[in-house]
Amino acid sequence: MSIADRLDLTLRLVQNTEQVSVAELAQRLGVSEMTVRRDLDELERRGLVRRVRGGAVATRAVAEDDGYLVRASWQAATKDRLGAAAAALIEPGTRVLLDAGTTTVHVAEHLAARGPLTVAVLSLQAAAVLADRPGIELLVVGGRSRPGERSLVGPLALRTLASLTFDRFIMSIGGVHADHGWSEFSIDDAAVKQIGLDQAARTIAVADATKLGVRAFSRVAPLEAAHEFVTDAAAGDEATHPGGPPTLRALREAGVRTHLI
Repeated sequence: MSIADRLDLTLRLVQNTEQVSVAELAQRLGVSEMTVRRDLDELERRGLVRRVRGGAVATRAVAEDDGYLVRASWQAATKDRLGAAAAALIEPGTRVLLDAGTTTVHVAEHLAARGPLTVAVLSLQAAAVLADRPGIELLVVGGRSRPGERSLVGPLALRTLASLTFDRFIMSIGGVHADHGWSEFSIDDAAVKQIGLDQAARTIAVADATKLGVRAFSRVAPLEAAHEFVTDAAAGDEATHPGGPPTLRALREAGVRTHLI
């Protein structure tokens, strides 16, 4: 895993807990504690976290302002390829639920050319991308905008989703692990994804290779809850992504169709 990839995941883990220890980060990321300390030092140098005894906390600027924008530029080219591949799996006339996240904004860009579609979105960024696009009937799911992420969560979002059905749910994910299944960094985001899984005929999960082998904070569902998974080809390279190959094997054994882009 590259340094930028680890920094992305480490920042998200720190952001979504009041305080996280070096030992816990090492376990969740599958790296040494020495590596975690170096990465936390780099994030602190950038003003994104504050080191405390044995671990780290997010700085106020990131926790309350816009962690999404901090991460959006990381791996942008890879995420755009994944967005194009996920959008290509959607047929015109489909009713789509589009999840929140930096990758699904790229999915939204490519969905705009797949119309006619009805697309319900769970993020303000995706709503801005799809607003006024010809052939797109846009539904913005109500709810609370989670600070720093602008994902739509909370009781209102859950009630709205429970009243709708979809042909496809395009689900972003914070972590996918052979034993732990699909997981997310925020309890609120995990709850929304669980309803999305229930309300969609088929689910297409999408995430870059850094998410494979990662156990995020809140478990969403077992692997077999999704039908297809789109990730980048680096997931199959054990040298750079040790958690990739075993996770891909587990996904295939669970009946999940995998697409390596």
